[in-house]
Amino acid sequence: MRITLERSNLLKSLNHVHRVVERRNTIPILSNVLLRADGASLDMKATDLDLEITEATPAQVEQAGATTVPAHLLYDIVRKLSDGSEVLLATSADGASMTVASGRSKFSLQCLPQSDFPDLTAGSFSHTFRLKATDLKMLIDRTQFAISTEETRYYLNGIFIHTIESKGELKLRAVATDGHRLARADVEAPSGSEGMPGIIIPRKTVGELQKLVDNPDLTVTVEVSDAKIRFTIGSVVLTSKLIDGTFPDYQRVIPTNNDKELKIDCQSFAQAVDRVSTISSERGRAVKLALGDGQLTLTVNNPDSGSATEELPVGYDSDPLEIGFNAKYLLDITSQLSGTEAVFMLADPGSPTLVRDLAGDDALYVLMPMRV
Repeated sequence: MRITLERSNLLKSLNHVHRVVERRNTIPILSNVLLRADGASLDMKATDLDLEITEATPAQVEQAGATTVPAHLLYDIVRKLSDGSEVLLATSADGASMTVASGRSKFSLQCLPQSDFPDLTAGSFSHTFRLKATDLKMLIDRTQFAISTEETRYYLNGIFIHTIESKGELKLRAVATDGHRLARADVEAPSGSEGMPGIIIPRKTVGELQKLVDNPDLTVTVEVSDAKIRFTIGSVVLTSKLIDGTFPDYQRVIPTNNDKELKIDCQSFAQAVDRVSTISSERGRAVKLALGDGQLTLTVNNPDSGSATEELPVGYDSDPLEIGFNAKYLLDITSQLSGTEAVFMLADPGSPTLVRDLAGDDALYVLMPMRV
């Protein structure tokens, strides 16, 4: 293999694919990226056996061929080469090493044979549909913060995507929960998604997707089966195994009879929560909300360091109520709201609270209270 390509193109593609590669690997080939030169492009592929990402980048191919080299090492080398330079990649005659040359710099990397590189064969997909990158980004951004990190309940370690009838329309819905809070977001269901199986996309895949859908002009092709999902985003193809588990019936925890309405200005509320929580203990992080006529008092008590209070004018005319929440969870939710105002629907100090955006965004949040 002998090819020349622009550093910027190589770096951009390597940046996408190298992130999938785990830093510590017991299987040496999984530390490598597969490079395959053919025609007028270089195809790169990396995998951790659960997630596979491939990307094609333009290249001048003098001699076609394929090999695998350490992914993080190649990325670090290319990152440190000078801007605007051209990079030559050439394998030795015996295929045991690859030269990376640019300007006066020259590196030699050890190769492993491409025949050893695993292929995450996808099989056939039952459903295919196209989704605007902005819609996919919205679904992920609004829900990913609520993904559970608790390994025992592995079926909560991802975002549950499914289609559902809502107000007479078919919606594509994303839901994530860690048992303390729940986030739900809807977009109009694209053609082809009707009847697709409900799937759980793993946290790592969600994180990679979030970085790939930053171009609002793109359209993403999504292919789904019971066990795998594939996203085609421009020149990048990301294939991932799905979490094999049953997502809980989240509809049961969404309150429908909360009758106490609190309207807040998102920014003022978030800043106040942030200020008073400065004094909270790392373990507790509880902030008490005391609601009266048009007034909200935020209080934090920490027996080790002191206390803090702050008052805010709010829209509230129901019975007085005191309820506690985890300050971090409140900040996570308010940072996702796209409008300037939010509405909290409350019931009592021990029941879940519903949070919505007054801007009419197709997202809602459920927050479990804490004892304070």
